[in-house]
Amino acid sequence: MRSVVIVLACAMAWGMPPAVAQSATEVNETLDTLFGEHERPETFFTELQQAVTNDDADALAQMVAYPISVTIDGESVEIAGESEFVTDFDQIFTSDVKDAVTSQSYETLFANWQGVMIGDGEVWFSIVDDAPRITAINN
Repeated sequence: MRSVVIVLACAMAWGMPPAVAQSATEVNETLDTLFGEHERPETFFTELQQAVTNDDADALAQMVAYPISVTIDGESVEIAGESEFVTDFDQIFTSDVKDAVTSQSYETLFANWQGVMIGDGEVWFSIVDDAPRITAINN
């Protein structure tokens, strides 16, 4: 038991701490540290906001890492691909999720080893297969 505690303590000490930045420069530095770059995540965030503002289900469907689990009618559902996403778009990207995305500023993004969090965790994105992708939608 003692060795498990020591291993966990070491892992936590060596882990990348989460960061809540206060400026675009700080966000850029955090993303550079986490992903080796900030340009693509920054562009992705801007395009994500535009797609949500325009209610563009097709564009958003192309931004998701599949399969993705979402909640529809109170049940967890696995969305396998873009066509399913578009079909269920209004139940996936609820008004609360849309509000979280459109009201988020780049300067206040939260990022850690899991990715970049929007709002209070309504949407997460990260680099998946060498491209930024939505990895979680918590509706």
